[in-house]
Amino acid sequence: DAGVALRKNLGLLRKIMCQSSAQAKWSIKQTNDQQSFSSSIAQQPRLIYQKSKCAKSEKIEDALLLECPLGEMLPSPSDYKASLIVLTVQNWLLRLSADSGEVLEKVYLAGSCCKFFRYLSWDTPQEVMIVKSAQNKLPAAARQAGIQQTVLFYLAVFQVLPLSFIGMLEINKKIFGNSVTDVAVSNGILIVMYSMGLVRLYNFKAILEQFMEQPVDLGQEFNWNGQVGVVGKFPFGLPCNIKITDTPPLLFEASSLENAFQIGGYPWHYIITPNKKKHKGIFHICSLKDNALAKNGIQEMKCCSLEPDWIYFHPDMSGRIIHVGPNLIKVLKLKEVKNHADQMEIAEDFTIVANRENCVNNSVTVTASGRVVKKRFTLLDDDPEQETFKIVDYEDELDLLSTVAVTQIGADGRAHLDFHCNEHGILLKSIPLKESWDVTYSHEVYFDKDLVLHIEQKPNRRFSCYVYQMVCDTAKDDDS
Repeated sequence: DAGVALRKNLGLLRKIMCQSSAQAKWSIKQTNDQQSFSSSIAQQPRLIYQKSKCAKSEKIEDALLLECPLGEMLPSPSDYKASLIVLTVQNWLLRLSADSGEVLEKVYLAGSCCKFFRYLSWDTPQEVMIVKSAQNKLPAAARQAGIQQTVLFYLAVFQVLPLSFIGMLEINKKIFGNSVTDVAVSNGILIVMYSMGLVRLYNFKAILEQFMEQPVDLGQEFNWNGQVGVVGKFPFGLPCNIKITDTPPLLFEASSLENAFQIGGYPWHYIITPNKKKHKGIFHICSLKDNALAKNGIQEMKCCSLEPDWIYFHPDMSGRIIHVGPNLIKVLKLKEVKNHADQMEIAEDFTIVANRENCVNNSVTVTASGRVVKKRFTLLDDDPEQETFKIVDYEDELDLLSTVAVTQIGADGRAHLDFHCNEHGILLKSIPLKESWDVTYSHEVYFDKDLVLHIEQKPNRRFSCYVYQMVCDTAKDDDS
């Protein structure tokens, strides 16, 4: 019943936000020297709490937002509220209250095995979390002395809410090969990437079960290789209790340019770029079952731009594919080939086109005197003077596809955030962003229910955050 009411309320919120009277009524600009957290529930921002400036040793390396699962009994009242899981430079894993910044739980990660944990990610979103180390590299003097480093990465695995330690394992050259460059875990799959573009997939759950030496719990006193300590406490940290002694069974492998590899769709398909530089910007969509290329499975924008186009499976779990270029967004779908039920083809579901009606790019012009002038260059497809797509995102609770398009007007860049119907691509709402958009800076835009966040990164790691809230522009608002 709670789920039905929530979906109904979100449907109403979507209708309200897409009305012509809905506007981004106010904004805040917050720079990275302000360690404060604001609420967006009220008509004006309200400070919730403010953190004092922390020392470099307490710097946060990575963070994940943890939200309470619906319909589950949890051990602590604080578990029912949103919290942040953060990883500090000194290898502490902290769970912080999103409301107050209070430290709810803390785990010390670095023991005798690993000293440098740097990355957080989800294996199963909101359920299983992976903490990954930086790549182990020997000092130059050690390498010159002929000392070999076989362990490349460490992965610590946690169940969340309640926070519990599953185990830690190492990625070793002796098991996975000498040319490993990176690893990741997603949806129960261990993904190992190699320098020559090879990507290999292994069953991560099976690895945990097969090679677990001894289960341990946080807070448990434990003897690890002669060292006695409390698991998760300083200075003992976490033991490496999962030892891979043999190469696990290989599920799948593929070769792709820059290790770019994605799985999705229904039935399962994968997307790669052939492993040659001349094929950059060309994407092959193939069946995971037999590696067969889908009909119309070679996708290429054929655009001339500084920034490459990108492609990915739609996060709405529809099995569709989103392909984004400078002035065109294509939403593609997999469907059976007529009279060939065992073969799939890629078909266009809908497209979104940038507004370039006023853009004139003639390579030949004629002066008033009749002299013909030929340009020695043509504009790139993502030239700042033309409206160009920079960001595409999906708001799952409102089922809206959002796009950010930017146009450089003289020295000033202007951007607008558009909401599109996720099913058909119809434009429902366009919101101009008030701040200037410098195309030479790094930008991220997040859209969550009635909130829009624009994060801008300037040189020397200077950040600005612009916060918008959608409100209905009633007559009362106009008079105030």
